[in-house]
Amino acid sequence: MRKITADWVYPIHTNPIREGVVLVDENGRIEKIDVRENYNADELEIYSGIIIPGFVNTHCHLELSHMKGKVHTGTSLIPFITSVVQQRGASEGAIQEAIAAADQYMYEQGIVAVGDISNVTDTFLQKSKSKLRYYTFTEFFDFLQEQNTEMEFAKYKAVYDALEVVEGHQKSCVPHAPYSVSPKLFEAINQVNDGLQKTVSIHNQETPPENQLFLEKKGGFIDFYGGFGIALDDFDATKKPSIYYALQHMDPSHRTLFVHNTLTTAADIQAAQAWSDQVYWATCPNANLYIENNLPNYQAFMDNNARMTIGTDSLTSNWQLSVLEEMKTIAKYQSYVPFETLLEWATLNGAKALGFEEDLGSIEVGKHCGLNLLSNLNEKGELANNTMVQRLV
Repeated sequence: MRKITADWVYPIHTNPIREGVVLVDENGRIEKIDVRENYNADELEIYSGIIIPGFVNTHCHLELSHMKGKVHTGTSLIPFITSVVQQRGASEGAIQEAIAAADQYMYEQGIVAVGDISNVTDTFLQKSKSKLRYYTFTEFFDFLQEQNTEMEFAKYKAVYDALEVVEGHQKSCVPHAPYSVSPKLFEAINQVNDGLQKTVSIHNQETPPENQLFLEKKGGFIDFYGGFGIALDDFDATKKPSIYYALQHMDPSHRTLFVHNTLTTAADIQAAQAWSDQVYWATCPNANLYIENNLPNYQAFMDNNARMTIGTDSLTSNWQLSVLEEMKTIAKYQSYVPFETLLEWATLNGAKALGFEEDLGSIEVGKHCGLNLLSNLNEKGELANNTMVQRLV
């Protein structure tokens, strides 16, 4: 039995405990939460800093790990997507080596679970043997072309079917984004997930042309699709931001994870949360800066009691896959977000969004939540530029 203590223990679901002690068995199960004065110093592992549960990364594209540094920063989303399409190819060996390295890096960075997008089967071997817990989102596109829906659905459904889910993991079929999924494809996705409690993710309001397409049928996506020979003759503007199209066609009975939300307003948040009581939001701040030089308005989410989570996106659109670095970015550019709020976004909210909260997200007896040590905090005991994470369990 390990007895692990630090200056503070943050269970997340309850108040922080000064000089708390977490008793953990050999399998990583939390057996007891106590205080240091009840033990002799020689039976304790004593650390300087704070102990928190393992991080949950709710949005990643592990299969793109081999593209680190290949796509320019600051281009905006449409040129970014074009670069990904043009440069995605690589040898199988290079792809698998990068996936394995990224998976190990996330483990070392204190991440215990990942919501991961899969368009192909490249990550499935690593997931079958990973120390991390994965919720795999098989992503579907038909680029608003209903004449192609059946063919495209069959292609991505084959990817979904190919994943054999190991114990503790999960999978679901998900739409890519409002601008890339037709009503017919939304319906087909809903049918696969029907009757099962799932998490369904969707990229949302990441770039101004996305809303412009739905408001006016104008903007960058018209030219983007035209460049690939895709006509939008049958598409009609809804005259509302893109999220309303998603709400119209998605199934509110599932946990729904809206990803990025760079341009999401308070009105959009309220509409989504009125649509379903199982709405979650994923922010990937470093990816937003990498691609669009922009961040969401986190105050709007806090004002509306939105259940925010934290993702890293991919190494194509980020410098690293670290939830701690995402937290630091938020603290740097929108420092009004309270430290304890950031911790909740990075742990318990993420676990709930993926349906993993029975075991992850908070330090509670019976959970296998992992334990992280945050050290080199500032004078307030909060995040600093040189704050580090060490995985203890």
